[in-house]
Amino acid sequence: MSIVLLTLSVPILVLIGIFLYSLITKPKPVKPTCDLSKQSVETKHGGRARRCALLKDDDVISYFYDDARTLYEAFQRGLHVSGNGPCLGYRKPKQPYQWLSYKQVSDRAEYLGSGLLHRGCNSSPDQYIGVFAQNRPEWIISELACYTYSMAVVPLYDTLGPESIVFIINKAEISTVICDKLNKANTLLENCEMNLTPILKTIVLMDPFDDALKERGTKCGVEVLLLKDVEDLGRENLRKPVPPKPEDLSIVCFTSGTTGNPKGAMLTHGNVVANSAAFFKIIENTFIPRTDDISISYLPLAHMFERVVQTALYCSGSRVGFFQGNIQLLMDDMKTLQPTVFPVVPRLLNRIYDKVQGGAQTPIKKWLLNLAASSKEAEVAKGIIRNDSVWDKLIFNKIQAAMGGRVRLVVTGAAPISPSVLTFLRAALGCQIFEAYGQTECTAGCTISMVGDSTAGHVGAPIPCNIVKLVDVEDMNYFAANGEGEVCIKGSNVFRGYLKDPERTAETIDADGWLHTGDIGKWLFNGTLKIIDRKKNIFKLAQGEYIAPERIENIYIRSAPVAQIFVHGDSLKSHLIAIVVPDPEVLPEFTASKGFEGSYQAQCKNPEVKKVILEDMVKLGKEAGLKSFEQVKDLYLHTEMFTVENGLLTPTLKAKRSELAKYFKKEIEHLYENTTA
Repeated sequence: MSIVLLTLSVPILVLIGIFLYSLITKPKPVKPTCDLSKQSVETKHGGRARRCALLKDDDVISYFYDDARTLYEAFQRGLHVSGNGPCLGYRKPKQPYQWLSYKQVSDRAEYLGSGLLHRGCNSSPDQYIGVFAQNRPEWIISELACYTYSMAVVPLYDTLGPESIVFIINKAEISTVICDKLNKANTLLENCEMNLTPILKTIVLMDPFDDALKERGTKCGVEVLLLKDVEDLGRENLRKPVPPKPEDLSIVCFTSGTTGNPKGAMLTHGNVVANSAAFFKIIENTFIPRTDDISISYLPLAHMFERVVQTALYCSGSRVGFFQGNIQLLMDDMKTLQPTVFPVVPRLLNRIYDKVQGGAQTPIKKWLLNLAASSKEAEVAKGIIRNDSVWDKLIFNKIQAAMGGRVRLVVTGAAPISPSVLTFLRAALGCQIFEAYGQTECTAGCTISMVGDSTAGHVGAPIPCNIVKLVDVEDMNYFAANGEGEVCIKGSNVFRGYLKDPERTAETIDADGWLHTGDIGKWLFNGTLKIIDRKKNIFKLAQGEYIAPERIENIYIRSAPVAQIFVHGDSLKSHLIAIVVPDPEVLPEFTASKGFEGSYQAQCKNPEVKKVILEDMVKLGKEAGLKSFEQVKDLYLHTEMFTVENGLLTPTLKAKRSELAKYFKKEIEHLYENTTA
């Protein structure tokens, strides 16, 4: 009898042990930095503008550290506080990371900047230097070289397309471009040979090249130089730094846009510093970067989200390790680097979420995953952030290890993220995940979720360097009196305007200095902002109904088999259609439950498969309150992802709507021919 009782009590003892271990190891909740039920308050200026609750008055901040008011000073501060610690990391395949120290980076920036000045560049914010390269240490060295001598950076990226590169070089009158690889140099020279960019006179190449390239440049009046040689020239002719002022231009960030030529957003040193300072203020005393923090750089450096994150890290004396250049190897880079700070876009978080969910193949595994998630989510709701619970060790350790095992801070931005995905990952990753919202014209962010706020479905409160108000959009029935309207921003992070484009500048910044984002927002009861619609991407159907396709896409993307979607409408038609890229990992399981088999390619051609996906989407649409005219009537299943490389996404992973419409012109026409409203 005693043996039987002992046998029965073993599972109970194990459960008691797990419970006691959880109690003993449970950390204290993260202390919110403000009253989470009142994260923003109305300013005294009227107009229903709101400011961050962390501010003592209506004066927004411009900097966080007194000795870091420009990007040059921010890096010098990092050099000091790190004690000349490791700064920029890089690696070769299957090798550990190698590091350049802060002093090495600073010295090389002075050498390169001096070399550029010796060759005729000017120490002036009006001197634009193009940088045409993938993320790597030399990108940062080139940028810092410009800042050290008060010059401005103009990032170029090949995903903009050859016509846009020509446009930017001519618009900004760029005579010197620093690029990384031979193919980019050849692209630039090809434009010169056709006399498309007569202003370009110098190409500085990071990678070695042969005499043939130099000769090709000579023939069209362009001198091709090796980056190392320009640094050596600068070392021999070293100039004293000419530090910029906060109001000086630092970067002209050309936004890729979804239509027309790119627009050059002029951002000052003060703009970028203010944006990073606001983030410091939000996470003050809780998650502020330290000298032992490491971030991985893979998001485009030409995009301001990545620029602001790195500014905060360098100012703190932290380290930045660069990925190998292949996004397919990102997880291998993360395992090796073991980052603590992870800037990310929702698309990647969605993939992580799908991997975790897809790993639970059996009913018992799904049950355990749901149990673990609900348990951890309950902790997160109480402000407990950890990755050492029993559930972390049993269920979530693999996904945490895949990201290096040390991530403590994640910031997501650039696009909306599903509330269910965000809530799940906050639990599964065991770290603080902030969701930010903004655009290039306000440097990067204008709102962000607060420390300790575990709720989802919003983009947080205004950050401390700006105030936010909503203005009426009458034709869409959004009114500020109802807490809804177009999101407008004013603050120290708002850009100076578009380069040599006063007309589009006036369309974006009104006479009172408010930046009009084109996004429709709604104030929630707790003072946070929810983005509910898009003003710019609206169109009318034949019957006169307004359609906001991005809102509809954000609902349909929740359908399990839908990886990507493009909703299209025509003012001459009375209904919507869509192009859908099914998720190759989810589709087989989804269709198997419906009785369909076959390869991914075959299933995408199967009309019955299309039918069940459409039914699932329409069901989600009904649950979300879509009106009948907002529901798509037919769709085309495409087997290749929309990517930056194939020109269907912007570098910030937003749909290029006009390009998608052109690309799928035949499919769209066919869908309309075969459907009726």
